[in-house]
Amino acid sequence: MFELLRSRRPASFKDDLLSGLTVALALVPEAIAFAFVAGVNPLVGLYAAFMVGLITASIGGRPGMISGATGALAVVMVDLVASHGVEYLFAAVVLMGLIQMLAGVLRLGKFIRIVPHPVMLGFVNGLAIVIFLAQLSNFQAASAGGGMEWMSGDGLWLMLAMVGLTMAIIHYLPRFTTAVPSSLVAIVVVSLLVIGLGLDLRTVGDLASIAGGFPEFHIPAVPFSLETLWVILPYSIILAAIGLIESLLTLSLIDEITETRGRGNKECVAQGVANTVTGMFGGMGGCAMIGQSMINVNSGGRSRLSGITAALCLLAFILFASDLIEVIPLAALTGVMFIVVLGTFEWSSFRIMGKIPRSDAFVLILVSAVTVATDLAIAVIVGVIVSALVFAWQHAKHINVKTFVAENGSKVYELHGPLFFGSVHSFMELFDPRSDPDDVVVEFQHSRVVDHSGLEAIDNLAERYLNAGKILHLRHLSPECRQLLHKAGNLVEVNVIEDPTYHVAVDDLA
Repeated sequence: MFELLRSRRPASFKDDLLSGLTVALALVPEAIAFAFVAGVNPLVGLYAAFMVGLITASIGGRPGMISGATGALAVVMVDLVASHGVEYLFAAVVLMGLIQMLAGVLRLGKFIRIVPHPVMLGFVNGLAIVIFLAQLSNFQAASAGGGMEWMSGDGLWLMLAMVGLTMAIIHYLPRFTTAVPSSLVAIVVVSLLVIGLGLDLRTVGDLASIAGGFPEFHIPAVPFSLETLWVILPYSIILAAIGLIESLLTLSLIDEITETRGRGNKECVAQGVANTVTGMFGGMGGCAMIGQSMINVNSGGRSRLSGITAALCLLAFILFASDLIEVIPLAALTGVMFIVVLGTFEWSSFRIMGKIPRSDAFVLILVSAVTVATDLAIAVIVGVIVSALVFAWQHAKHINVKTFVAENGSKVYELHGPLFFGSVHSFMELFDPRSDPDDVVVEFQHSRVVDHSGLEAIDNLAERYLNAGKILHLRHLSPECRQLLHKAGNLVEVNVIEDPTYHVAVDDLA
């Protein structure tokens, strides 16, 4: 790592340090807010942001990506904390990390490639909306009854003015200089302005105190029994899935922005190590954060140094600078996140909505809506399933046949198109065993058998011709298909020279 740091240009070194500091400032209110959502002490969220951020930045597969405590995980944790207590949460986070490491070792990160582009667009748009909605709580103030109520009057206008000033600085400053990240300048300027003028605005300290010490190692205080395992296992599996999906999708997004390629399986292992360690040090676990990652990338952070800086600065805030951080107005951080929302949302999706297939447009909107209504993992899974079903439905209509009579009098069915579960019904309707001559050939040279359903359809077709007392030849099937067709028996005609060698998506029919 030291060689890597020494080899970097001074300008890049400075950009990574300053962008890391900017990210650390934005991490504080997010970690506190997500800790409240999960029903744990704010320091549990801050420790998670520090440890997960530090470990993934150091050994992860995507330099420049920021990880920490996230809302997608917090909403799952709240039930476990409420029913069994925070120690069970720590145990679940440890097990979550082990599952994620196993996913990386098994190289399951590659499956993120099956996520269609409309699902990615829906994920990004839905996440932008979620980030926006999360900032609305900052437009609330303490009421006379001790609760929170929406701002109004001068207080609301003052909040909007400071948010607008923050956004204006971030937007316009890069036109004059890029020596310092504009987000960091905006936070400092607005903070000094609010403090200097004594403006009445909520600050980070109004959320909770961030003062604390080093996180301490302790094994989760839960009974080591099968009963405990059955309690935490469902939560750990869900947390692991959500964490990996959000992290790998964020990795893909950063890849696209930076025109580089991260390593998904390495990131899975890093996320697992980070969460296992975090659970042992009293943290609530975490995963990649698209908002903070966007802040980092847009501020010039490209290497591991930016993420490491963010984590170490966050720890420094907790240990030494809590008084300074707690006076930062939420208006400044809200303005930073609003800029992230504007940069994250794919505005081009409105322009292309009428140009892409209606099914893709539907998937895009569906994933965005499900992301807002539930969580990212469910939204992505729903999007992939719907996209797969649409694909199957469309390609089920692509199977067809050309028939002709060969010189020897045999009737030849020349099949075109894939044979899979969606096209099985159409495939069976193409044949008429009763009316066909005694010798029939089904030619698969221009077709592919995709799955178990396709094999069963061929097997059933062979049985129909056998029952009709007619001879059926199945030509140009792959060796794998011939081995798995037990009803066809010796009717499968072997043509070694031209037989295809593709593999069918099934292990065994026996």
